[in-house]
Amino acid sequence: MIKSGKKLLGLILPIFFVIFVAGCGNEKVSTEKNSTEKIFATEVADEKVSGKKILVAYFSRADENYQVGVIEKGNTKIIAEMIAEKLGADIFEIKPAKNYPAHYEECTELAKTEKENNERPEIIGRVENFNQYDVIFLGYPIWWGDLPMAVYTFLEQEDFSEKIITPFCTHEGSGLSGTEDFISKKTGAKVLQGLSIKGTVAQNERDTAKNEVESWLKKLNF
Repeated sequence: MIKSGKKLLGLILPIFFVIFVAGCGNEKVSTEKNSTEKIFATEVADEKVSGKKILVAYFSRADENYQVGVIEKGNTKIIAEMIAEKLGADIFEIKPAKNYPAHYEECTELAKTEKENNERPEIIGRVENFNQYDVIFLGYPIWWGDLPMAVYTFLEQEDFSEKIITPFCTHEGSGLSGTEDFISKKTGAKVLQGLSIKGTVAQNERDTAKNEVESWLKKLNF
């Protein structure tokens, strides 16, 4: 179901999980003090996109999360709603057919198993009239140095090859973790410079998060 205009908890790994995954995957954990980090892609929109149709699609999880406790609204959902409101965009939530465990550590273990098995969890619904959208803002938490597997399910449902994808993620130290490159290889789409923002900032410092979002959108010519 899509709601026009307005419509995460980023599952942020504990430090020992981040170190474990970084060691196994040769990933670099960010040491930046800033709440956001932009890496890999450097492209911006070729021109102002006032005439283009925009969709904000996101995966997010509430319940118990790292550093922020039990929350009612996921970190990534908070950022997705800020983007949709700023751009007047439609919004679509990538929702798994089966909910993830509410307990943080149980969820991390399930997410790890899904990644190791390269699973594609079933998700609820599809974007109506997907072909009408020119730009897809794609939001997700970083789970084990990667996109949640349900986001891959979403990416494999449609043809993104002629789309522009603008990624954004929530994390607690890993930044984008190379996911811009993963998305580009998976979809063949043009991928713009992504935004990474800490889940603690999204949840507890929303004015700061909003400023970061607006600054990022401006730099991308949105």
